[in-house]
Amino acid sequence: MSESSERAPPPNWILQHPTYQQMKKLEVGDSAQVHAAFLVYMDLAEVRRWKEVSCVKSPELQVVLLEGREKEGAPIQTVLPLPVDRSLSHRSIRHVLDRGFPMLLCAVAADSTLVYQRMTDGLVTPDPPAGPFEDVGRRQHRKRRQKTH
Repeated sequence: MSESSERAPPPNWILQHPTYQQMKKLEVGDSAQVHAAFLVYMDLAEVRRWKEVSCVKSPELQVVLLEGREKEGAPIQTVLPLPVDRSLSHRSIRHVLDRGFPMLLCAVAADSTLVYQRMTDGLVTPDPPAGPFEDVGRRQHRKRRQKTH
């Protein structure tokens, strides 16, 4: 064998990252979910600059959850990172919501695209539209359109 074929490929930096190592030690058994959790961790901690981002194990769901604050002094939020090909049950969402913190679900695509969705306990009435809106113009347009038919 030549010397070049005996050399190991360069180490994957993700596998060497201390936070990834910490997530692996939680022993959730789903390496794809751990990888998704790490990508979300990097987005929250490095890109969005969340404060106090940490990882915790959900024994009931066997997943890595992330906790952190969007900004200094903000309430703690729980983030459930999940690969897009994984299903999610109402019971799973309930387990995370029962922890008592606001929850974000983060779908992680194979190309590392992240999509966050805020989850709530029950239905939430949407905020009214902001800004000065006048319905009059829209009504007049609708009447005009009906007359032309």
